[in-house]
Amino acid sequence: MNAIEVQAISKKFSRRAAPKLLREHLRRRFRKTEPHHDFYALSGVSFTVAAAEGVQIVGANGAGKSTLLSVITGLTEPDSGTIAVNGTVGALLEMGSGFHPDLTGLENLTLNAALIGMSEARTRELTPKIVEFSELGEFMGEPLRTYSAGMVMRLAFSVIVSLEPDVLIADEILGVGDAAFQRKCFDAIRSLRDKGTALLFVSHGAEVAADLCSRVIWLHEGKLVMDGEYMDTMAKYQRFMEFPDRSRLPIAFPGEALASDVLVRNVKFGEP
Repeated sequence: MNAIEVQAISKKFSRRAAPKLLREHLRRRFRKTEPHHDFYALSGVSFTVAAAEGVQIVGANGAGKSTLLSVITGLTEPDSGTIAVNGTVGALLEMGSGFHPDLTGLENLTLNAALIGMSEARTRELTPKIVEFSELGEFMGEPLRTYSAGMVMRLAFSVIVSLEPDVLIADEILGVGDAAFQRKCFDAIRSLRDKGTALLFVSHGAEVAADLCSRVIWLHEGKLVMDGEYMDTMAKYQRFMEFPDRSRLPIAFPGEALASDVLVRNVKFGEP
């Protein structure tokens, strides 16, 4: 059984128009049709993630990565397409989401555990383990507004991993914090993977996820461009990011042809 199944997902947003002069408002009033300012953050994206599989999502800024995770986790609804997520989900998206700045670290721990579906009894049982993992013992009685971004990340991650979800979804959040705690986080993710947790992880770089993921999904302007083996797909993406003009994808990289088995549907390199 797949942990995540995404079929033909599309999501559009309305782009806010720039301020207009009075004559432009009058001109628009007498037009038969209004200009459209919608843009597609996602357009026909399809893929699956198997249980215990690690998949990294990459793409330039504005490619649709965070929108995709928001749709999968149910924070926003797609305009079309279907999503199926099997099992419990642990999501690390916006920093501090589900937390309240005026509550203490311990109170936020209880609140966040409830939001992700942990029972009161299970929360009480796991609280010592969560506090120990976060290394925030002496600060747990302080309000969250006094925490640094790294401390908030520690608390959020500690709650999520204690749940041992079937699916772990993370959006760049593990780039925050000191190197020692980052290693601790990746060791915890690796342990979850060994137990069967699927990982869907957004990050621009290869150094943080190469040993956690076997596949890379490359998004460009809301379209799924490549979905392939980790090192090959990541290498092509990183070479693309070095190009001076990233407004369109290359037909092929210098000296090689792109493998046909990594082209998805009708999205082809070289199209605007």
